[in-house]
Amino acid sequence: MRIGGIVVGLALLAGACSGSGDAGTQATGGATFVAQDLDFGTEAPTEAAPQPKGRSEKEETELYEFAYSYPDAAAGIEGLRAMLDRKLDDTKGELVTTARGNREEAKKDGYPYHAHSMQVDWKVVTDLPGWLSLSAEMYQYSGGAHGMSGFDTLVWDRGADTARKPVDFFTGQDALRSALQAPFCNALDKEREKKRGEPVRHDSSDMFAECIDPTAQTLILGSTNGKTFDRIGILVAPYEAGPYAEGSYEVTLPVTGKVMAALKPQYRSAFSVKP
Repeated sequence: MRIGGIVVGLALLAGACSGSGDAGTQATGGATFVAQDLDFGTEAPTEAAPQPKGRSEKEETELYEFAYSYPDAAAGIEGLRAMLDRKLDDTKGELVTTARGNREEAKKDGYPYHAHSMQVDWKVVTDLPGWLSLSAEMYQYSGGAHGMSGFDTLVWDRGADTARKPVDFFTGQDALRSALQAPFCNALDKEREKKRGEPVRHDSSDMFAECIDPTAQTLILGSTNGKTFDRIGILVAPYEAGPYAEGSYEVTLPVTGKVMAALKPQYRSAFSVKP
């Protein structure tokens, strides 16, 4: 019979019993058999299935420009991947419908049409054992003087296999606002000062000096320890905290005892106070 590509005859057994030949081989009838090379049918290891890759779609036509992407970490979760794919289809469908309508209006009223644009780029904020936190930067142009930037966010709950908004982790928006408002206002004033080159006081009457509600902005949950959420990011779109020319703002705050107290009990183990 043939085992592992080597022919084994009864003479091999006979030669082994007679003690003829050297330790590694047995010779018979002019054929030499290498005993240590025999392969007794061990199965080859099964290759692991390839992990799903993130998605990146781009399209440019005379009517619109569209770009949408999400990372490998999101693609590796079936439910999340399906949700982001639906978001892609819905976002593109809305863009095409709006662009077609505006082009018809431009043609009817005799003014030039400018191609519309929509861009969405999802990225990982933090990847924890039970959670995947994502944020998205968005840009939209609908034919006006300039486009608008914005943000989106979600946290995928691996245990429940569902998406949650950061505010869903807290007992209410009022409780979260109370925990964040003071440190957020102080941090925002420092960021404004960097852009404006002069001190900013949110209790003054100057335009774009007043503080804004942090919970009305885009919240993202982050981590510095890879185990729990210990910081909260507040993403502020243009016009919310300053003129368009200043662009967007980003403020990052540590999770404190006040933030912990505002959490729903079932989510407290997912957070920790940042040292």
